[in-house]
Amino acid sequence: MKNERTTLAPMRGALKLKAACEYLGGVSVPTMHRLIDRGLIRPNRALRHLLFSIVELERFLRDGQSSEAKP
Repeated sequence: MKNERTTLAPMRGALKLKAACEYLGGVSVPTMHRLIDRGLIRPNRALRHLLFSIVELERFLRDGQSSEAKP
């Protein structure tokens, strides 16, 4: 049996605020607002509701991991 590596394509789409909180592991809504205020997460404000692209949430998670590794 061959050991095949599969490459996952990045997910497309966007999540509303509460769904984005769950996507990030269950952070609270006030914490999400603090992250927005600090410029760590950039929502799409084109509509009435804040929308967070999956790509943006993944970027936040990826960047957070790399900053933890630094002393």
